[in-house]
Amino acid sequence: MFTGIVQGVCNVVSSETGAGITRIAVDLGGLVAGLELGASIAVNGACVTTTEIDGSLVGFDLIKETVELSNLGELAPGTTVNVERSFRVGDEVGGHILSGHIAGVAVVSDIASDGGHRLVTVVVPREWMAYLLLKGFVALNGVSLTIAEVDRSAAAIVVSLIPETLARTTFNRLEVGDRINLEVDSQTQAIVDTVRAALQDESLLEAIR
Repeated sequence: MFTGIVQGVCNVVSSETGAGITRIAVDLGGLVAGLELGASIAVNGACVTTTEIDGSLVGFDLIKETVELSNLGELAPGTTVNVERSFRVGDEVGGHILSGHIAGVAVVSDIASDGGHRLVTVVVPREWMAYLLLKGFVALNGVSLTIAEVDRSAAAIVVSLIPETLARTTFNRLEVGDRINLEVDSQTQAIVDTVRAALQDESLLEAIR
C-alpha cells in the first residue's frame, strides 16, 4: 500500500521486452536502503515487485496487463519516474491510501500557469469519470492530488500543482500529450458502485423504502 507522497525521482536505466515480460531497471539511489527481493514499490504509481537488486539498481518484471494499463511499457533508458516505497503501519499518511492498481492512462490536454502553481487538465478514460469528484482524491503517476475541476462532458479533470509538488516529482517536465497513470480513490469507487447496484436492484430499493 502507498500514500501518493513521492519519495524520489529516479532514472530508468534499462527496459527490455521478451517472452511476454517487460523488464525494467531503475536506479533508486538512497531509496534502495533496506529493500528486499519481493518488496512492492510504486513506480509512476504502479505497484511492481522487486525481482533483482544490484547496488542501487533495482529490477522489475512487468506482465502484459501492467504494460497495457499503464505507461511503464513506454519507459526508455534515461527517462525519470516517480518512486514511493510501501508505507509501514504507523507511518504518517500525508496523501491518501493507494493500492498501486492502475485503472488506466490519462492524457494531458492542457497546462496553464496560475501565479505560483500550474493547472493541469487531463482527459480520463470515460468509464472512470464516475469515481472522480470535485475536491475528491485522484492519483496521477503516483502523486496524490485533489481534483480542482471536473468536466464530465469532456471526460476531463483539472488538478493544481504547487511548486513543492513540481520540485519533488516528474511533473516539472510534464507536457501536453503526455500519458500518465491514473488510480481512482478506492473508497469513492466502492460507494459509487454500491449505490449503482442498489439503484438497479428493485428488491433492495423496496426493502429500504
